Amino acid sequence: MQTQSASNTIQNLINIVGKQHVLTSDNDTRLYRQGRRYGSGQVLAVVVPGTLLEQWQVLKIAIEADCIVIMQAANTGLTGGSTPFGDDYDRPVILMSTRRLLGIQVINDAKQVICLPGATLDKLEKDLAPFNREPHSVIGSSCIGASVLGGVCNNSGGALVRRGPAYTELALYARVNDAGTLELVNHLGVHLGDTPEEILNNLENKNYQSNDIIYNSNCCASDQRYSHDVKQVDENTPARFNADPSRLFEASGSAGKVCVFAVRLDTFEKIPSQVFYVGTNSQDDLTEIRRFLLKDLPRLPIAGEYIHRVAYDIGAEYGKDTFMFIEKFGTAKVPAAFAMKDKVDGYLEKIGLRNLSDKFLQLVTKFMPNHLPKRMNEFRDLYEHHLVIRIENQDVDQVANFLKGYFSDKNSGNYFHCTEEEGRKAFLHRFAVAGAAIRYRDTHRSEVEDIVALDIALRRNDREWVETLPKEMDEQIIHKLYYGHFLCHVFHQDYIVKKGVDPLAMEHAMWHLLDARGAEYPAEHNVGHLYVAKPALKNHYQKLDPTNSFNVGIGQTSKLRYWK
Repeated sequence: MQTQSASNTIQNLINIVGKQHVLTSDNDTRLYRQGRRYGSGQVLAVVVPGTLLEQWQVLKIAIEADCIVIMQAANTGLTGGSTPFGDDYDRPVILMSTRRLLGIQVINDAKQVICLPGATLDKLEKDLAPFNREPHSVIGSSCIGASVLGGVCNNSGGALVRRGPAYTELALYARVNDAGTLELVNHLGVHLGDTPEEILNNLENKNYQSNDIIYNSNCCASDQRYSHDVKQVDENTPARFNADPSRLFEASGSAGKVCVFAVRLDTFEKIPSQVFYVGTNSQDDLTEIRRFLLKDLPRLPIAGEYIHRVAYDIGAEYGKDTFMFIEKFGTAKVPAAFAMKDKVDGYLEKIGLRNLSDKFLQLVTKFMPNHLPKRMNEFRDLYEHHLVIRIENQDVDQVANFLKGYFSDKNSGNYFHCTEEEGRKAFLHRFAVAGAAIRYRDTHRSEVEDIVALDIALRRNDREWVETLPKEMDEQIIHKLYYGHFLCHVFHQDYIVKKGVDPLAMEHAMWHLLDARGAEYPAEHNVGHLYVAKPALKNHYQKLDPTNSFNVGIGQTSKLRYWK
């Protein structure tokens, strides 16, 4: 794009959203241009619209100016899936952040919600609490400010066993069709008018009546079959994975290949529950417990999270400030804290003090008291494998009796029934682990090259779920962090690799090992620019975006017009 043309485009964007919401300097755009863990690139501008109509107008300007559009929600992903990647694009990139587009509309007696692009899981959880209902996911990504739409668009799996991947067939979105024309598609199931302007204004202002809402039994607002699939523990295939063709539908799994304005989702009854904590030195113990929980209980467990001892330790030390911040201020404050830290980091890098803030925070946490419950730490000393299980109240006695009987004649492991505080802290610790590897890397730059981060889905019948790496690969790794959604057999595997090791080469070698195990990957995250989009996923992208105008290069696909 010529300098004059670029200048005109930026001015047109300013005319729509105001100068303070069109960011062009490197320091101002840094937070948006860099993935939380992976990926970065340059942009012509970051635009932050304040209304749905502004979002549509910005999109029109970008498409008319022949720019690539990257839609970004909370930028909490781990694979660079909502940021630019590299500098080999054939058109300028405009990144549109939806952070200001807040809005949650409760409908159908709170059994469903309509969420605008900036709605967060944390806010949705709070809005549904008075109705004794919950969103698709209530812990995990919600701890770091993840958006509702991001979860739907990126195949996020979530930690809750009964609910499966975030999914809906009811969405309002814009696409560029085969003829290169921008069009608004209203599949939200709400009569909102005829023109894009009418539809968007009426939706944002909730200018519709209950009889404008269509209830069609053929259109789902959540995954209807996952609770069945996960229970099939003898099947030789994974329960869920990113490229599953049966869970790709328009906005669901779109990974930014369309511009989504709203999604309509089911909500779920909040169920009283209790937590058990299991420790063992035998993978067979956890396999048998998993099979009992999925096959023999009358109702599925609510959640079942795995932590390996190494991940427990790294999380306890390098995720401590995240844990304590959430304990003190709640999840809603986390995105602002990340944004402030990122801005500080940007200034420090300019004067050659990269990662100083991480080192400072790490030093401060060393003087803080131990934040994890005594019984958890005792189990850490005794056992390599840890499983945290959340069970519906009416099934607690059956689970307690099973665990008691199972471990009565075994030396390999044990369990305890958590207090409310222990249960809450156990799950929070599990999710603080996810960012701990990043902190470790950023405070050990002299010895760490980078992180190889995989999220994988093992076969449902896989009893050999503990990984054994070849010796030559193992010697290139400082720490291996294993944690994940154990009942679903979805694992997150973070490898902190030694200085001088090629992380990309190691990752590709890991893929071959996973292929041999019959695993699918990624399991629940956007492929981003880290993974190769498998044929079903690539076909989904090309059908949604035939001109290749949105989030180009995703899944290591073509970055050129019309997928050339």
